[in-house]
Amino acid sequence: MTVRPLADVPVARDVSEARVLHAGRIFDLRSEQVDLGEGGVVTREFVDHPGAVAIVALDEDERVLLLHQYRHPVRRELWEPPAGLLDVDGEDAQVAAARELLEETDLRAARWDVLADYYTTPGGSNEALRVFLARDLSEVPAAERHVREAEELGMELRWVPLDEAVSAVLAGDLHNPSAVVGILAAAAARATGWSSLRPADSPWPERRGGDPRA
Repeated sequence: MTVRPLADVPVARDVSEARVLHAGRIFDLRSEQVDLGEGGVVTREFVDHPGAVAIVALDEDERVLLLHQYRHPVRRELWEPPAGLLDVDGEDAQVAAARELLEETDLRAARWDVLADYYTTPGGSNEALRVFLARDLSEVPAAERHVREAEELGMELRWVPLDEAVSAVLAGDLHNPSAVVGILAAAAARATGWSSLRPADSPWPERRGGDPRA
């Protein structure tokens, strides 16, 4: 019996038909007929997404920065880390993360590492998300700050001790997936003395990025 390695691997399945059921502003809804071999040919509908990045910003007191933001699909105001879409063709993921950190928090980071990579909803979306750890933080001058709008307008920013954030995740009080993954990954990395961190430019073949309709 072959023992599979404990690592996710890409697998190419034959797709006999692919259609865009709805072309959205940010992502599309696609339908594909895929050959599963002995499982036959099945139809799968999924959200075609450009991918995203999230940032666990950690200060010198080991506090993580969370944003309070309304998310309409779940009808909730959630505590989240800074995050954003990979919707610029060819843009490096860490560059995108630095831009989102600046736009949403007025901060820059001198040190960047990778905490975790994951698929947000692999049964219904191809969205891949990379979570960065950002440290050695500094505020940007007022003249360089981003003008926020829509859901970002007036959102609250709060510095939360990492241990308190972990407790909130385990108590079921935080539900944003990047907050859950990022906070727990940061705590796990800290427990190893940060030795488990990967470089910010680590390969990430899962990301697609660019125009979601490409």
